[in-house]
Parts: sequence; C-alpha cells; structure tokens
Amino acid sequence: MKDELLFCPLGGSGEIGMNMNLFGYGQPSDHKWIMVDIGVTFADDTIPGIDLIYPDPGFIVERRDNLLGIVLTHAHEDHIGAIAHLWPKLKCKIFATPFTAVLIREKFKEKQIDITNNLKIVELNGKVSLDPFEIEYITLTHSILEPNGLRIKTSAGSILHTGDWKVDPNPLVGEKINEKRLKEIGEEGVLAMICDSTNVLSAGKSGSELDVRKSMLNIMSRLKKRIIITSFASNVARMETAFYCAEQTGRQISLVGRSMHRIYKAARQCGYLKNAIEPIDSREAKNFSREKIVYLCTGSQGEPMGAMVRISSYVHPDVFIEEGDAVIFSSKIIPGNEKKLYKLHNQLVKDGIEVISEETEFVHVSGHPNREDLKEMYQWVKPKCVIPVHGEHRHMIEHINFAKEMQVPHPVQVENGDIVKLFPGDKPEVYDKAPSGRLYLDGNVSVDPDSQSIKDRKNLSANGYLEVTIMITPKGNIHNNPVLSFRGLPIEDKDEFNYGLVEEIEIISRTFKVGSKQQEHNLIDALKIACRKFAKERTGKKPFTNINLVRI
Repeated sequence: MKDELLFCPLGGSGEIGMNMNLFGYGQPSDHKWIMVDIGVTFADDTIPGIDLIYPDPGFIVERRDNLLGIVLTHAHEDHIGAIAHLWPKLKCKIFATPFTAVLIREKFKEKQIDITNNLKIVELNGKVSLDPFEIEYITLTHSILEPNGLRIKTSAGSILHTGDWKVDPNPLVGEKINEKRLKEIGEEGVLAMICDSTNVLSAGKSGSELDVRKSMLNIMSRLKKRIIITSFASNVARMETAFYCAEQTGRQISLVGRSMHRIYKAARQCGYLKNAIEPIDSREAKNFSREKIVYLCTGSQGEPMGAMVRISSYVHPDVFIEEGDAVIFSSKIIPGNEKKLYKLHNQLVKDGIEVISEETEFVHVSGHPNREDLKEMYQWVKPKCVIPVHGEHRHMIEHINFAKEMQVPHPVQVENGDIVKLFPGDKPEVYDKAPSGRLYLDGNVSVDPDSQSIKDRKNLSANGYLEVTIMITPKGNIHNNPVLSFRGLPIEDKDEFNYGLVEEIEIISRTFKVGSKQQEHNLIDALKIACRKFAKERTGKKPFTNINLVRI
C-alpha cells in the first residue's frame, strides 16, 4: 500500500485569523504529522469577557505521539498567538527563525514555561529535517520581519506552503523575496501550493514599504505641530519609517505602548534597526516643544486599551494632544473595527486635531498579495494544485476562480477540518473530515463556545441579574421578608417592584414546607419561574435568577 500525503487545515480556512495547518505522511493507519502555525483571532463584543479565540486542536492532540513538530512561518498573532496556550497539550518541538523565536520565548515566559529545550532556531533560508518531511524555509516579504514560505518535501512530492506574503521590491527592513529559489522549486516540480487568499479581490500589486516612506516624509514635512503615528507594532519596516521621517524632519521619536517597546526590543536583539535614531522615553518627551517630537503608538484599530484611545481621551499619563496636532493612522481599517475607529477619528477631529488615514492619504500598504503578486508567484512556482487558505469563503472561492484562470490543473476548495489527499490518486481531493472548531480563552481557561460560563455571561449582559435569599426555620417553615438584590434591570419604581416581587415569593412559599433536599429543589425551581415571569411582566426582561435558601 502506498504512503499517503495529506493536508488538513484546522483554522484559517473560511476566516482570516487563527491559522493552524497539518501535513500528514505515511501509511493510512500511521501518518506522521507536522503542524504549520498555531494562531489566534480576537473576539468581538458579541462574546462578553472573551479576548482570544483559537482552533480546537483535538484531532492532532489525539495523534500527538506522531506529531513531529510545530513549524512557524512568521510572528503575527494569527500565526503564533495560541502557542503558549496549546503547546502543553502537544509537547513537541517548535521551529522558528530568530525574530519569531524571541517573541515565542516571551509568550512562554509569561506562562512560566521553560521552552528552551523544545525551541529550535532556524536560520533564514535554512532547512529542517523531520523524517519523512524535509522542510526548507524560503524568505518572502510581508508586513513583519522574517516571513517565510515553507517547501515541504516528501518522497511523494513537494508542497509549497506560502504563509503570509506579498511581492515587495523594496521592503526596507529584511531581505527581498527569494525569487531565485522559488523559480528553482517551480522547476523541480510542486505537487501543491497552499496559498494566502486575503487580497485576491484586489487588482494590481499590493505596493511597497519604500513608497509609503516617501509619502510619509512628504506628509510629515508639512505638519508643524505635534505628530502622533499609530500603526501595527509588528510592522518593523513602518516603525523604521517613523524613525527615518522623524530624523529627516528634525524631530525626536518616542515609543508609546507595551507592544511597540516589545517589538522594538526584539528587532534590535536580532540585529535590525541598527541605523535608526535612539527613541526617547515618553516621560522625557514632555520636555520637547510640539514641533520637535513624534510619538509612535499602539491602538491603530481603536482598541479600548491601546495607547491611541487613551491619548484621545486625555487619560494617558505621558502623552498630551491638543488643537493643531496631527494623528497619522498608518494602517488598514480591519473589517469589523470601523465603528470604534470612526468614533476615535470623530473625537479627534472634533477637538481640532488633523486626522490622516488610508482614506485620505497614502500612508499604508497591505502585507498580502494582490492579484498581480499572485500571478507572479503562480508563474514562478507552476503548481499542479492550488489550495487557497487564509481567507473568508468569498476570498477562497475567488482564489479558486483565479487559479483556473492561471491554468492550474487542480485547484481544491477547502474549509476547516477538510482532509485533502494530495497523493496517491489521479488528482488531489477532499476525502475525509477531521473534527474542527474553536476554543475561547475565558480568563485563563479554554472553554467551548457553548460552555455554561459563556451562556451565563451572555444572559447576564442581555437580561440582568436577580438574586433572592430566603430564610428557612429549623422546622422547615419559610421566614418572612426575603432579601432581594438585582442588577441591570430597567426598573422605574424600585419600591413597587420589590413589594410586588415579595408578594409573589410569599404566595409560592406558603405552599411549601422544606424538609428534604428534593423539597428544597422544588421550591428553588418554582421561585425561579415565578420571579422571572414577574420580572418579564414588569420590565420586559427575563433576568439570570439565583435563589439562595439559608437555614437559620
């Protein structure tokens, strides 16, 4: 029986974020596996109390004895963010280039896990041998340092997993895309390419960091007062642009926000930003006149805890903003963030501050491939099969159409959990389904989306809370005057509400004598129903209701 070569995405296919991909090779009963990336996505307001969401790794946890390692393409959170949360279930080796490895170490340090023996650093364009897989890192360009494609070679053939990329002729920081090696790999033959789909709906090329730098310098040269630039901290080329433009316009620069300091430190540690001017402490920056300072800060998406929101609300301890100053949003408006970002823009404009964003000036380029970039990659690699990932369904379906236009013989459409048999067979196809889903990080505990804690919190946020405490005498009789407490209920007259609810409780209580545990349960159930019904009639809300029985 022939060995099988399989591909299975557990996250990142049908959504942008929380990327997790598996490659399997071997006999049908005994595949060896590697995992490529292990990312998160960020929750929205519909899930109260949840910040991070990541793929359910159950399928590979069951096979962890055959998991040879986690291979990381680059350091964005949607590719590495879940590693410290999920690694304890997998306990395998981790492979990463130096910059990614620095950020990984920090994540494990926060969790108080010593990862030293399991974290293996791969040089740029280096190789990793995990029999039966030979993995080669190929330098690409993206909006972070050290983005890599992976050539995954087996005796059945080679796969190119692109990770996140674009074709940037002038990335400013880091190497250019390794076009020569990609062409060689194409000549050697590529069984399948697993490819980024984020910008497949965008025509032309995605643009260069050098062009952004030129435009930013023009903009900053005409601004006369204080300048605040907000951007993704992970974009070190954009960070260097801010440093460069500050120096060229005779200003000092100060970093604001934990992530900015973290990424700056990691980049310096790996030998980047060597020629950049030294940033000054934000407390010291207060001593400089407005026209002599640039702040580079976090919060470009209007995050409530980001530095930009705190600055615009005048609650930041070190950075003050006033009429005539300018804020440059040097980033994309991520779909879903429009509401909070426009609120932030409006607040700034109302206070007489100039807002410059991608909507008004050229201050950002994407890190993902537009159609012309994709066309180049297809021409270099000449894959027999393309599997679009890293996109919503609308992106991936368009990518399938694009692959057909590019005369790729076998484009394959997948979603999370699909198992694609790449070899053997006449053509690659989805032939099985792995269990897949998502886990929420609730506090520091992983929970299912339908967990009771999530349901309770949603109920509380929508309907409020009602608590009733009832005293029971030693003889099992119910003492008068229950104690009531409620939160989040739209009550106009509290005294009237209390009086009416106490009456309802007393009517039910008269029919019960509480001796056994079963009688206690029956009373609690009856009171819950009556209290919620009463609240619904008076307020239109059915509150989360808790009944306490206290024996005296």
